Amino acid sequence: MKIIVTDNISEDGLNILRQDTDVDVFTNLSLDELLQKIAAYDALIVRSGTKVTREVINAGTNLKVIGRAGVGVDNIDVDKATEKGIMVINAPEGNTISAAEHTMALMMSLARNIPRACASLRSREWKRNKFMAVELFKKKLGIIGLGRIGSEVAKRARSFGMDILAYDPFISPGRVEKLGVNIASLEEIYRNADFITLHTPMNSKTYHIIGRKELDMMKEGVRIINVARGGLIDEKALYEAVKEGKVAGAALDVFEEEPPLDSPLLELENIIVTPHLGASTQEAQVNVAVQVAEQVLKALKGEPVVSAVNVPVVPPEVLAEVEPFLPLMNVLGRFYMQVYNGQIEEVELLYSGEIAHYPVAPLTTAALIGILSGILHYPINYVNALTIAKQRGIKVKELTNKSAGHYTNLITLNVTTSSGQYSVAGTLYHGNSIRIVQIGEHYLEFEPTPYMLVTSHIDQPGVIGAVGTFLGNRGINIAGMYVGREKVCGKAVMVLQVDNYIPEEVVKELAGVKPLQMVKFVQL
Repeated sequence: MKIIVTDNISEDGLNILRQDTDVDVFTNLSLDELLQKIAAYDALIVRSGTKVTREVINAGTNLKVIGRAGVGVDNIDVDKATEKGIMVINAPEGNTISAAEHTMALMMSLARNIPRACASLRSREWKRNKFMAVELFKKKLGIIGLGRIGSEVAKRARSFGMDILAYDPFISPGRVEKLGVNIASLEEIYRNADFITLHTPMNSKTYHIIGRKELDMMKEGVRIINVARGGLIDEKALYEAVKEGKVAGAALDVFEEEPPLDSPLLELENIIVTPHLGASTQEAQVNVAVQVAEQVLKALKGEPVVSAVNVPVVPPEVLAEVEPFLPLMNVLGRFYMQVYNGQIEEVELLYSGEIAHYPVAPLTTAALIGILSGILHYPINYVNALTIAKQRGIKVKELTNKSAGHYTNLITLNVTTSSGQYSVAGTLYHGNSIRIVQIGEHYLEFEPTPYMLVTSHIDQPGVIGAVGTFLGNRGINIAGMYVGREKVCGKAVMVLQVDNYIPEEVVKELAGVKPLQMVKFVQL
């Protein structure tokens, strides 16, 4: 495997990569230079400097992983990477403490006028009355985004005796209670907070989340801190609000365009600015480099990762319970595609028994991989399976049932197509031994093997003998036979495990043997 690193990361991370892969470090590459080099690499690792655009991803014909040594991935076209089946990994925990501490440092500097007071004294002035400050104690702090960094800010702000209002549509009630914060709407924060700090990703929904309208809602003398992402604040509107005195001050570590050397914000002395230093501690640089290096290597080896942003992440303790079912799901999908016809409109997975207690998203994805791999001629994996299903207009449903009849677990794949509805069901024996136990309305039980014939017919004497004779005359050995029927002389399904690959012309010839209604060769 070959990895290219295009931004500066800690040597600790590079040393981890070098133990298992060939690593090339090229910093300050132009777009043209990156486009020329990227096709030779299996993984790309960046910080915020490299823009991993659609053009770069298309040129990376061998790319399997893109690693971001940091939290935000707005410099990476995640949608395009997902479409191409490329996993995007970040290091969400590596700089959490560093960013939270920088937020508190800026908040306190803003409250106590520290940069201006320092500059004044260096100019040989002693003007104490000029820098009258405010305390954090009993002030209302509005936190927009209560993720890892926002939560750490909340903990620290509580120790200063601040009253915390937090907005996060995805936070659980238990987490709110543990942090000791009060959940509020954005409007409640804008109207009531003395300090507002931003800790949310930058996307189409959060772009300019603070603009002129929001600034007008705020209390007179509000102070604003942004150590998250440039673009969250309308910088022109902020400049005007500070100049008018509506906003007492702001502290910004990030900007919509970096470096912001021509920004009018730099002209205002009550706006504190730092050059994107939220993650700039020795500890954070080591942490993010080590974390992204470890996760990229795991991804390249096909091992589970915990920080992929475009793949459902399952905690290790949960993964241990659902992982044995992944091969079963893939088999169900591949088996279905080789037995049934029709354009797929909907895929429904019914999870019954103990498995219903666990997150089943990875299992659904595994089934989709098996299904889509049978109709598409490019790689389908855990990254792009759901996206491709959506693009093709395939609806995906998950249902759970805590009862599985006489099975400990039972997983049923129900598919609606242009020609009808079909199903296949399976389970595991002894932990990881796969069994298919239902095909359509027919119940039977067999272990899937590399080569199988699946037939349907009306139950009557002589069918099994006729098929056996046909195969025997052509030197095809039957290893096992399983029949499921609705009733005596009713519709039946037969599965034959055979030792060899059966050519298509032989399958077609067998389909002409009466009274067979359908003959399919399945290869797993």
